[in-house]
Amino acid sequence: MKTIGLLGGMSWESTVHYYTFINEYVKEKLGGLHSAKVLMYSVDFAPIAKMQEEDNWQAAGEILADAAEGLEKAGADCIVICANTMHKVTEQIEARISVPVLHIADAAADALLRDGIRRTGLLGTKYTLTQDFIIKKLQERGLEVILPDGEDIDTVNDIIYGELCLGVINDASREKYCRIIKKMKDAGAEGVILGCTEIGMLVEQKDACLPVYDTTLLHARMAAAFALEEEK
Repeated sequence: MKTIGLLGGMSWESTVHYYTFINEYVKEKLGGLHSAKVLMYSVDFAPIAKMQEEDNWQAAGEILADAAEGLEKAGADCIVICANTMHKVTEQIEARISVPVLHIADAAADALLRDGIRRTGLLGTKYTLTQDFIIKKLQERGLEVILPDGEDIDTVNDIIYGELCLGVINDASREKYCRIIKKMKDAGAEGVILGCTEIGMLVEQKDACLPVYDTTLLHARMAAAFALEEEK
């Protein structure tokens, strides 16, 4: 079994689910007392969130690149960035290491295309929804991406940073997300990507009017499949 290197803590609320989902997958595949070989570097998210707000992605990328380099030296065979937004600095990380970075957008695209979905809604932070580091990757895989409008982007972002990253689950916020998902369905979306690793804490399939693709679960499964050297 290969060793997974997790870059976590962004936020730690969702990183917990990565560890759970990875080990559940390995247990399902191997049974018995098997569990995943995992190394994790969990950052202090507050300084990174401030760097995001200040548009200082270079500094945030250096923190993650240093951490990824340490994980590789410790024996990680791949790097998993446990956040959608911080995939903005993927190239900066890749320049410092020789092991692959498993991209969260590829995990989502694989699942959507497997299900025959070509038009997808996307929820995430304001950075994910207004910049192209996730959207472009999905488009390169042949997907059409439908986004919330500007006011809804602010709503989604405020709930992520003001509630979900702090472990706060609010029914009123769930209703807001479901209303936004309905608007994307009306615009032609056939499914919706939960493109922030905390959103799955709030929105489940039973809540939504579209098929839900939780990037936390899909990314964790991609990592576990890599560790087990499974074919796609």
